[in-house]
Amino acid sequence: MPEPNTVWRPAASLEVLKLRARMIARIRAFFAERGVLEVETPALSAAASTDVHLHSFACRYTGPGDGALYLHTSPEFPMKRLIAAGAGSIYQICKVFRDREAGRLHNPEFTLLEWYRIGFDHHALMEEAAALIADTLAGSRALGTPEKLSYREAFERHCGLDPHTADSAALAAVVRAKAIPLSADPLREEADTLRDLLLTHTIEPQLGRGRVTLLYDYPASQAALARIRPCDPPVAERFEIYLEGIELANGFHELNDATEQRARFLRDLARRSIPGLPAMPMDERLLAALTHGLPECSGVALGVDRLAMLAAGVTSVQDVIAFPIERA
Repeated sequence: MPEPNTVWRPAASLEVLKLRARMIARIRAFFAERGVLEVETPALSAAASTDVHLHSFACRYTGPGDGALYLHTSPEFPMKRLIAAGAGSIYQICKVFRDREAGRLHNPEFTLLEWYRIGFDHHALMEEAAALIADTLAGSRALGTPEKLSYREAFERHCGLDPHTADSAALAAVVRAKAIPLSADPLREEADTLRDLLLTHTIEPQLGRGRVTLLYDYPASQAALARIRPCDPPVAERFEIYLEGIELANGFHELNDATEQRARFLRDLARRSIPGLPAMPMDERLLAALTHGLPECSGVALGVDRLAMLAAGVTSVQDVIAFPIERA
């Protein structure tokens, strides 16, 4: 914690704040050159994320039609409603909020860049995201040619198993062999929890060294809001982007089937009940938009604070945020 007599000062230097401002200007120029529309959507919503790994801040609204509202963990749902209404390719730079997240790479309030491209699959969007990162970091960090690596290839290379066919026992054996600690989380023995442990502790530190790594085609059980490609075994058309061992972005070839999306929300709520997490209200307005029709598109969310951290050559997002949580 900072000393009481200095807590009023920003955590980031003026030089870093100027670098951050230049980065955001470059991002806006990148999208302007491509004809992608900048939009704004509400930070407060009557719905919240049902994802078991995301924790929403709840608020109480006392005006007309008062009730519970939630600060968004991502602008994804209202942005998809805009796309369904005919907005075309869009982007947004905004503050988002996630409870239980603070540390070297996390702050409960942080800046997210999210964009959607009509007619793109996840491979086309990966390439655009890599180009944006290289353009934004130009002048502060030289990058090699991006690396594309499937989720399967990454696990075979660093863990010696196929993550799509390995069962919980096989995954747990590698977790133990690598001395990765298991928490008391009731979900700790699920295959996806074990895959995530191997990814974060063993694989991620190896990714993006000197160049962007594009990790793609996740297990179908980790599809979240992505389409599932019916190969053998099926895979989620999802990707994540890494640089210097740090996850920068998470993207999807977007699911546009309202029935399947509702089923996934319900499965999320069932999983939330296992560790006793509160049930979150599903976004019925998003489901109505999907029923109306979401064009073929892909979307990605990128952490601006982490990108600024890499541009500035510092080791914590707290050093690129003017007033992180302990100074807010």
